[in-house]
Amino acid sequence: MAEKEKKGGMTVREAGQKGGEETSKSHGKEFYEEIGHKGGEKTAKTHGHEFYEEIGHKGGEKGGQKVKELIEKGKESK
Repeated sequence: MAEKEKKGGMTVREAGQKGGEETSKSHGKEFYEEIGHKGGEKTAKTHGHEFYEEIGHKGGEKGGQKVKELIEKGKESK
């Protein structure tokens, strides 16, 4: 319901969107690339190499499972 709250004639969601658009106009693509890079460096320092191995493995399991399911469904429909 917080999105629906009116403050000064616009919703919280509308205000957030407007702020994001203004930031994008004034700072450009490079700004977002820089903060994304900084966030990635901090995550790497905080969590280490093992963290990325683990999340990569989990993503592979989920992706592999989905492919496996689709193959089985395809076989069943023949």
